[in-house]
Amino acid sequence: MKIATIGTGSIVDAFLSAVDQIEDVTCVAMYSRKEETAKPLAEKYNIASIYTDLEALFADPKVDFVYVASPNSLHFDHAYRALQHGKHVICEKPFTSTLQEAESLIALAQQNQLMLFEAITTIHLPNYQLVKDQLSRLGTIKFIQCNYSQYSRKYNQLLSGETPNVFNPQFSGGALTDINIYNLHFVMNIFGSPQSVSYTANKHANGIDTSGILVLKYPGFIAECVGCKDTNSMNFVLIQGEKGYLHVVNGANGCRQILLHTGETEQELNLQTNRNTLYYELEAFNTLYKNNDFKRCYELLDYSRSVIQTVVEARKDANIVFGADLS
Repeated sequence: MKIATIGTGSIVDAFLSAVDQIEDVTCVAMYSRKEETAKPLAEKYNIASIYTDLEALFADPKVDFVYVASPNSLHFDHAYRALQHGKHVICEKPFTSTLQEAESLIALAQQNQLMLFEAITTIHLPNYQLVKDQLSRLGTIKFIQCNYSQYSRKYNQLLSGETPNVFNPQFSGGALTDINIYNLHFVMNIFGSPQSVSYTANKHANGIDTSGILVLKYPGFIAECVGCKDTNSMNFVLIQGEKGYLHVVNGANGCRQILLHTGETEQELNLQTNRNTLYYELEAFNTLYKNNDFKRCYELLDYSRSVIQTVVEARKDANIVFGADLS
């Protein structure tokens, strides 16, 4: 698996660290608009090629996969063009800005018999599988609470009158797509699409959500997902059943530790030995690639599509409009 990256943010650094830990995965090239921006990472991870021209990167015959970690609004364009050039794609969350974009990417990948993955760490974590395995011990599920809140240093820029990408509707930013998306994946990968969706948000004057509560209604229970970029909080997931509850310590993003409470007992569960959660998703993608498992790849794409559909419904409920909605 020979990968080229698009983007130079902290997520790319973490991704490249994961690449270094998997024997038959290598990064052979990077793209950045300015060479000097990519140079520190290229030197840190001994990456031979830096491109400032995307077409040149897409034409590089050494590249099997393109990892897209550009601003949210560019995910579709960069992933689509990579697929057009016959490259497999790993696209950072959120997968796309709109449902139409997701469907277009999926159709192109399937048409060209290419692999396309959404890089959402949560659903590939060993401890997340533990959660699934322990659910039956909770009895009938009645309520789920998720909170992932992290005060963003970019929020200070927003308050001072700037508009950083992560808080810009034109770049498909906001708390729902940037941070609450982890909670949404946590719930939907277990329970599927909800019957109904509502999203109540704190919104900046530019229309973007800086924090909000996403409520998902299922037959017999409710899931409440809180995501904030304007405050900090204790992060957690609680799955509450009639026979007990399950506590995911530090929240859906990393699933660092699981505490199972049944009756008077508490059981601590943890299968994760690697602190870099991106390692687990990349290991999963590499396995599917080596096994030529297009069936599972496309099952995951159908799932990613359903998540984006729910995100779009939530944005509509809160009247959050992206630039991509108008194009």
